[in-house]
Amino acid sequence: MDAFDSQAPGPVFLQLVERLRAAGIEFRHLHHAPVYTSAEAAAVRGVALHSGAKALILKAGDAFVMAVLPADCGLDSGALRRLLNSKHMRFATKEEVLEVTGLTPGSIPPFGSLFDLPTLCDTGLADNERINFNAGSHADSVQMRYVDYLALESPRLAVFAKAASGTDGSPVR
Repeated sequence: MDAFDSQAPGPVFLQLVERLRAAGIEFRHLHHAPVYTSAEAAAVRGVALHSGAKALILKAGDAFVMAVLPADCGLDSGALRRLLNSKHMRFATKEEVLEVTGLTPGSIPPFGSLFDLPTLCDTGLADNERINFNAGSHADSVQMRYVDYLALESPRLAVFAKAASGTDGSPVR
């Protein structure tokens, strides 16, 4: 038995699953070996890297926001700053991510509403019928239809992703 087999799902995973079930949304849960990059996550899930919904926690001015983009893309911080009308924006530190979400970077599901954060979603994620994401741990993934994600989360849609260099192993921030 692998070590990850004995880990019970955490509170964020349970809260997410409760919301999905309450909304009648079909989803697939996959418990797997811990993954720490987008490429590792796509490989263990057996899906295209582009279908990964990478959730980033950023601080724009004095407020935290969640930006969700395809896992094979990087963040166009200038576009997001303009969208948020913020002169100053940066990635949240590991400590801030833990404080705001109770999770570590790379384990955050793309639902800012779980953490009382505004959610922005790059329109490039719409290329996928189904999206995949870590769901509260590095060893639990969820797959669901993109249209169901939009209906449940109602993120603000915009363009703020760009082609990333090194997409074969970019960190799952």
